Amino acid sequence: MSEQFPSEHFTPAESDAADDMRRIKRLGIGAGIVALVVASVGIGSRVLSHRHLADESAQAAVPTVNYVLPQTGGAVSKVVLPGTIEAWNSAAIYARTQGYLRKWLADIGDHVKAGQPLAILEAPDLDQQLAQAKADYQTSLANQSLADTTAKRWATMLKADAVSQQESDEKQGDFKAKTAVANASLAAVKRLEAEKGFTRLTAPFAGTVTSRSAQIGALVIAGTAAAQPLFTVSDTHRIRIYVRVPQGYSAQIRPGIHATLSLPEYPGRAFDAVLVRSAGAVDNASGAVLVELQTDNSDGALKPGAFAQVSFPTGSPAGTLRIPSSALIFTGNGTQLAIVDGQGHVVLRPVTIARDLGKQLEISTGLKSGERVIDTPPDALETGDKVKAVPEPKAPDAKA
Repeated sequence: MSEQFPSEHFTPAESDAADDMRRIKRLGIGAGIVALVVASVGIGSRVLSHRHLADESAQAAVPTVNYVLPQTGGAVSKVVLPGTIEAWNSAAIYARTQGYLRKWLADIGDHVKAGQPLAILEAPDLDQQLAQAKADYQTSLANQSLADTTAKRWATMLKADAVSQQESDEKQGDFKAKTAVANASLAAVKRLEAEKGFTRLTAPFAGTVTSRSAQIGALVIAGTAAAQPLFTVSDTHRIRIYVRVPQGYSAQIRPGIHATLSLPEYPGRAFDAVLVRSAGAVDNASGAVLVELQTDNSDGALKPGAFAQVSFPTGSPAGTLRIPSSALIFTGNGTQLAIVDGQGHVVLRPVTIARDLGKQLEISTGLKSGERVIDTPPDALETGDKVKAVPEPKAPDAKA
């Protein structure tokens, strides 16, 4: 049992001191409680700050990308393909006989008529062969004439029974043999005369001389694989244009349609051409159909051998979608697009390009309408990455 000390046993000074001690204790406890509350509030605010900073860091780590929505192909479009320009007719002039070039009568750029001489060759050995052939022909004619006279004479004697039938038949056979020899000699003369005519090179048709390799005094050797054409004559009053059309557009490009030609040497000028025929078969090597167009070239602006850009009016193939060319990704797995799914994750998907329109591409497979395609995707983007997708900003004057 604790011992009680009644207050009346303390002196007034001792009582005041006790009251002061109680007040000090109360103040210390209050100060401790206040300090604890302040510390708790400080710790809580720091925890909240750290959480807020972590959330901001996490959000900052998610890249923001711009996306575009695929557009359907236009109803009327055009496909631009390279074409090769060829002359209406073109002939390489080779020598048919061996000799030396005595002179040439036409040069590149000259307009020539059909049959106009281009060059003249000298062939002295051929002249001697022709002279010998003519002499042999005269000899065979003399032998033929003698055999004819003999055969007639023996036929007359046969009627008088002066000679036998066998002897008369032999003379007739000799005459026929001599006639055959004469005919062979005549054929040899004509052959050499024709070969002699080849020493005069002429234009096969009216046109323009587009090449000349003939040089005066040069030895011309005919009939060898290494022989080069002495001249090339091209008829350019009309022009043929050959184009290889990809299989995907071959059904839309048919004979009768008009196409537009553009050439780098004529900026701003367009030439109209008509498709006249198609090969009707797909080449295994190129996967394209060869077609031919024709156009008038009365002014000589189009040159054989030149390349042209040929624009065909076509519609976009069914099911194709258009996207900016800047959205395309080239990787070791081929051409791909970065698509943002509904949860904001990236999906890299391979696609097939149907047509390159310059700033836009037509995609035939691998893309669906309404999917969000990242425009100008970062190089480090991978499938499964989290992104924040926002619509691609458009310029006020942008055209769809």
